[in-house]
Amino acid sequence: MITLRKSVFFLTIFLFTAVSLAAQDGAAAAAPEGDSVGMIDALKSGGIIGFLIIGLSVVALTLAIEHFVSLKREKLAPPEAVDEIEELLQEGNYQEALEYCESEPCFFTNTVAAGVRKLGHPFGTIEKALEEKEDEESVKLQQKIGWLSLIAGISPMMGLFGTVTGMVGAFGTIASSKGGVEPADFAGDIQLALVTTVLGLMVAIPTTAFYVFFRNRVTMMTIEVGAIVEDMFERFRGAE
Repeated sequence: MITLRKSVFFLTIFLFTAVSLAAQDGAAAAAPEGDSVGMIDALKSGGIIGFLIIGLSVVALTLAIEHFVSLKREKLAPPEAVDEIEELLQEGNYQEALEYCESEPCFFTNTVAAGVRKLGHPFGTIEKALEEKEDEESVKLQQKIGWLSLIAGISPMMGLFGTVTGMVGAFGTIASSKGGVEPADFAGDIQLALVTTVLGLMVAIPTTAFYVFFRNRVTMMTIEVGAIVEDMFERFRGAE
């Protein structure tokens, strides 16, 4: 757990720095030649909206790291749990198998427990209980990774909100000027529009990739665990 927390911390700092440098480069490119724009100045140009988007990037990175750690085959269906349950079912120790499942909750044991509770019923009833539990556990995993999809959708919308806000401010400055208006008068609003757009896309693109990756991983692992459970309960087919 300590290692995971350290990884989250250092990767968070890395992403924050990367986003900050990207914002700095964008701001520097828009600045007149000879002027320098610091990293903090580039971030400040994004305003509150920019910092909120950076906050979302930190949340997305943390979720991605947690999913890389928890969404593994050995986490959802530990090999030792599979071997232990297989041995208990082979010996006919159904109550012990149920107690083991309840003491070691995970995708695999939760599904097996649903089937063990229906032993003594027709195999169709057992099979239905297994399928329903598999679907329930799969939905839980999909909901877990769904936060990445939410962040991927919100980030560009927040960037667009910053863009619109900046453009409204720029045109407001032009409209309120009595005489001639200088570009420097509304450059800050234009910079706000551009920086928030860049930040929103920088968060949305990798977060979307992470979501698709974990969605496919969840689908494949659901199929794998389902096949293991189905094979394990095949011995009860035809038994009354």
